Amino acid sequence: MKKGEVLEGTVERVDFPNKGMVPCEGGWCVVKNALPGQKISYRVSKARKGKAEGRLLEVLEKSPWEVESPCPHFGICGGCTYISLPYGQQLDIKDKQVKKLLDQVLEKQETPYIYEGIKASPAPYGYRNKMEFSFGDEVKDGPLALGMHKRGSFYDIATVRECRIVDEDYRKILGCVLDYFAEKNISFFHRLRHEGYLRHLLVRKGAKTGEILIALVTTTQEEHDLVSFREALLDLELDGKIVGILHTKNDSNADVVRNDGTEVLYGQDYFYEELLGLRFRVSEFSFFQTNTYGAEVLYQVARDYIGPLGDRDGREKVVFDLYSGTGTIAQMMAAAAGKVIGVEIVEEAVESARENAKLNGLDNCEFIAGDVLKVLDEIEVRPDIIILDPPRDGVHPKALRKIIDYGVDRLIYISCKPTSLVRDLEVFLENGYEVEKAAAVDQFPWTGNVETVVMLSHKKPDSVINVKVEFGEGEGKVPLDNIAKRAEVYKPKERVTYKMIKGYIEAKYGFKVHTAYIAEVKRDLGLPMYDAPNAVEKLKQPRKHPTAEKVEAIKDALKYFEVIK
Repeated sequence: MKKGEVLEGTVERVDFPNKGMVPCEGGWCVVKNALPGQKISYRVSKARKGKAEGRLLEVLEKSPWEVESPCPHFGICGGCTYISLPYGQQLDIKDKQVKKLLDQVLEKQETPYIYEGIKASPAPYGYRNKMEFSFGDEVKDGPLALGMHKRGSFYDIATVRECRIVDEDYRKILGCVLDYFAEKNISFFHRLRHEGYLRHLLVRKGAKTGEILIALVTTTQEEHDLVSFREALLDLELDGKIVGILHTKNDSNADVVRNDGTEVLYGQDYFYEELLGLRFRVSEFSFFQTNTYGAEVLYQVARDYIGPLGDRDGREKVVFDLYSGTGTIAQMMAAAAGKVIGVEIVEEAVESARENAKLNGLDNCEFIAGDVLKVLDEIEVRPDIIILDPPRDGVHPKALRKIIDYGVDRLIYISCKPTSLVRDLEVFLENGYEVEKAAAVDQFPWTGNVETVVMLSHKKPDSVINVKVEFGEGEGKVPLDNIAKRAEVYKPKERVTYKMIKGYIEAKYGFKVHTAYIAEVKRDLGLPMYDAPNAVEKLKQPRKHPTAEKVEAIKDALKYFEVIK
C-alpha cells in the first residue's frame, strides 16, 4: 500500500467519531464519513505498518441499512453523518463506539462496571435549540451562502434551507436573512483575505417556551443600517416568538463566534428555556445543552446516579458543579443538597446562572466566575460530591489532580467527547477510583457526536487488620526516629506521564510540545522509555528535533516532577 494509491473496500464498522474502518493489506485503513456496510473507493493519504488513512472518493455500493435521506443537503453539508440510516441503526453505532472506548480503559479495574447502553433523543428531528450559521460562498466567487461548512472544506459554505435537525422557524429565519443580504449585495468576511462584513447568524430558541433570540455577527469594517433587517425578521410568520434581535461585532481573524460588543436591535439579549420543571435565562453566548428534551434525559441519568444525598456528620452535603455553564445541573441538585457551588469560566454564563437561581427560588446555590484550575484553590469548603461537565477537550491535567485530591466518595463525569473522557478516566483509575455505572445519551442525533455519563466511586479497603504497635525504646518497640525515614524510603512515587509534562509546559511557557520531543530529551538523558513505545519506533522519514527553548522547557518539567535533579 502506498500513499496516493486508489483502493476499494467494505466498511466493517465506524469508530468514534466518524472513522470508517476498512480492512486493508496488513491491517486497517481509516476513511472518514463512510457508513458500515458501504463498499467504497478511497485514496490512501497516509500509510504506515498495520494502519493507514484514506479519503473517500465514491460510494460504490450502499450499506444494506441505508434509506433515502430526509435531508437534501446530506453528503454536501458537513453536519450530519448518519441521517441516511434508520434512527435505531444510528443508535447502535454510537452505543458500540462508547462501549468499546470505555472497555479499553475499564478492563483494568478489578470490579466490572455496569454499562446501561444508549438512551435515545426524545426528538430525533428538529431538536436543536441553538445554531451557528456561517456566511460565505458555495464556490469561489459564487453568490452569497448562509449555512454550514461543506464536508471536508474550511472555506466553502453549504446553504441549508432544508436542514432537518432544526425546526421550521430556523429555516424561515435563515432564508429571510440570506435573501435580505443577497439582495443588498453586502459582503461576507473572507477567511483568507480577512476582509468583509457578514460573519455568522446565531439563532437560539426555547423548545419549551418558543422564545427566539437572533444575533447577527459582523465585523466593523463596514457600516450598514440594520433597521430594515430587523423589520424583515419581525415580519416573519413563526410558530415561536422573537424576543430579541442583536448585532454583535467580531473583528477576530479566527473563524469563531466571539463578542467584541453587542447592540440590541430589538427586545432583550436573552431568552427563557425550561428543564425538568426549572426555568433558565439563556444569553447569547452562555452554554446551554443544545437539545432541550435530550438534556432532560441526560440530567435525569446524572440525578439518578447521584441518588439520595443524605447528610454527613449531621449536616447537609456540599456539591461542586464544575464547568457549570448557566447552572442547569447545579440547580437540579440544589433541592437535595445543603449547598451547591458552580464554577464556570464564562462570566456571562455565571451571571445567567445567578439570575436563574433567583428565578427558581434557590438560595443555596453559589456561582463563581473563573478557571476551575485556579478557583478550586480559593474555595474554603470541601465537597462531598463533584459533578464534572467539561468542554470537549476534557479536564486540564492540573485541575484533574486537584479534583482527585478531594477524595470524594462519588463523582459524576458528563462528557460530550468520549475519547477525552476515557483519557481522564485512566487518571482516576490510577488514583483510587473506579467506574460503577455508565450510559450514553444521544444528544446529537445524526451527527458523529454523543454524550456519556459516568459514575465513579472511591475504592475502599475490603477489610481492616488491627495491629498493636508500641513506639519507643526497648525490645519489641519501634523507634520513633525510624518511622519518618522508612516512610520516605518506601513512599511510592507518582508516575509522571507525558500528559502531565505537556500540561506543565503549556501552563508555564504558553506553548505545546510533541510527545516525540519529550521522548527525545528523555532518551538523551538516559531515562526509561517504557511509557511511550510509539515515541521510540523507527521512522521511515527523519523526525524534526525540538528547539533549544523546548528542550530546556522539557528539562524544567522533568525537574519539577522530580524525574531528574
